[in-house]
Amino acid sequence: MKKNNIIALIAAVIGVFDSAYLTWIKLSHNETLCAPGLGDCFTVNTSKYAELFGIPIAILGMATYLFIIGILIFENRIDLLKEYGTLALFGISLVGVLYSIYLSYLEEFVLHAWCPYCILSAIMITVIFVISVMRLKKEGL
Repeated sequence: MKKNNIIALIAAVIGVFDSAYLTWIKLSHNETLCAPGLGDCFTVNTSKYAELFGIPIAILGMATYLFIIGILIFENRIDLLKEYGTLALFGISLVGVLYSIYLSYLEEFVLHAWCPYCILSAIMITVIFVISVMRLKKEGL
């Protein structure tokens, strides 16, 4: 596996653990799990913006990171991913980055509260997005 793909894989694994933790916080409603003093993730994670169609955003994030891991691991083994893996990684990470920007906007200007775990997720999806752009450029797509 190439260096950039390993970096993307590590970022996605961190994203899975981060999203799993945020899911646990969301479902347990345990404010102490939000590491007081590092931000206000409880306010962010219990806001109406922490769900999309009744599904916690953290679960959707976890699914996204797991899908990215699947692409990175199986793109040399599955014909469909051999052909479209680079585009799929780009598309998924682009949507993830755009949604992270939207959520960060909400944190700053609507909720006036920041979640350090959400910031970590935004950084991880941005790393993956940058790598996906580099892959597109390298493959001439």
